Amino acid sequence: MLAGIRSIADARVGDTITLEKTPASDPLPGFKPAKPMVFSSIYPVASSDHEALSAAMEKLSLNDAALTYERQTSSALGFGFRCGFLGLLHLDVIQQRLEREYGVSLVLTMPTVVYKITMRDGEVLEVDNPSRYPGPAQIVKAEEPYVRASIIAPACYIGPVMELCLAARGENPETNYLGGKRVEMSFHIPLAEIIFHFYDNLKRITQGYGSLDYTITNYRQTDLVKMDILVNGERLEPLSQLVHRSKAREYGLHACKRLEETIPRQQFKVPIQAAIGGEIIARRTINALRKDVTSKCYGGDITRKRKLLEKQKAGKKKMKMVGNVPVPQEAFVAVLKAEQK
Repeated sequence: MLAGIRSIADARVGDTITLEKTPASDPLPGFKPAKPMVFSSIYPVASSDHEALSAAMEKLSLNDAALTYERQTSSALGFGFRCGFLGLLHLDVIQQRLEREYGVSLVLTMPTVVYKITMRDGEVLEVDNPSRYPGPAQIVKAEEPYVRASIIAPACYIGPVMELCLAARGENPETNYLGGKRVEMSFHIPLAEIIFHFYDNLKRITQGYGSLDYTITNYRQTDLVKMDILVNGERLEPLSQLVHRSKAREYGLHACKRLEETIPRQQFKVPIQAAIGGEIIARRTINALRKDVTSKCYGGDITRKRKLLEKQKAGKKKMKMVGNVPVPQEAFVAVLKAEQK
């Protein structure tokens, strides 16, 4: 059989092959395309590795039909791919294979889930990227996916596990003792809370004995906001996030702290802010490099020193208005790394 397929993407697992002269009326039942639930952008650490990453993504898609990807460009991180995964384990497997089998060092953006946005005109949008989030004035409601999380751990860790799940906006807890001093706890938790540090924290508080399994249940209405990061008044689009309003300040403080530690000091003060619309929810300031302009003043009238300091102050104010703050790639990588709690 000669199919004449030019691209692997033209044929997927589950497609029905039929004859041209006597075609089948319906495709064979039982096959559905895998629907990704977790999205993340993948970029090579070195821009010269983009071609190698592109070839690796094509090879991986041959034996993993659940992996979806499209090309994406970032002003800070260069050329990369926006990828869809079935879950966190799928994301981790793809990352490990790219780094070990193909030798490509990667930068992964913070994973996001698919939100359903209902517009005022009745249209329902599926948004997985902060850059595609519409303005708040156009939105009627936002919905996020929920999962039923099942956690099995020793009974002595019930308290810490319960605290962890409630902090992740868990609801309707159920407890079932399995015998042998083990307990199974079930919660309804937003998927967005699972994909960050939840599993690592679960392993930490249970000393490695806790296990997690979850299944997607439904979508529920949520208080979703888009949080932007501003450096000297300029927005950094790669660091924008879609988060629940109650978690926005926590993520904003983390991003501002990491940027403060990695952005080089300038001749003027550099404010780093996290904002929701026009509201600032977190801030850090990088202090200016200051030259001692009064070092050559030996004695004399105090007004001479004041004149020099006022002149320096006016110069720094002008530089802050017209100066650009270069943000190194290391700063983006530091923010995108998971924070250890």
